Amino acid sequence: MPTIEIYDPPLCCPTGICGPSVDPELVRFAADLEWMKEMGVEVERYNLAQQPDKFAASELVKQAMSLAGELCLPIVVVEGKVVSRNKYPEREELAGFVGIEIK
Repeated sequence: MPTIEIYDPPLCCPTGICGPSVDPELVRFAADLEWMKEMGVEVERYNLAQQPDKFAASELVKQAMSLAGELCLPIVVVEGKVVSRNKYPEREELAGFVGIEIK
């Protein structure tokens, strides 16, 4: 199975699911990523506020951010290709990125 890499905007914690007002979209996305892991997909998630070195190490991410700044985040990369920008993809999209069929 391929690896999905998510480059998140600055969040208060690795998943953004913390604090007094949690964004429901982040909760949904975290659940979708857990489902992907259960399906055997390796998931790597990087937070700009906590892991800026990962952003600097990725030419794809550096290029996108040089053009649009943080507005391009989150960025989803699969097998060295940017497959999504500026939104958290739905489960069906994530599955499609790695060839998993949802029944």
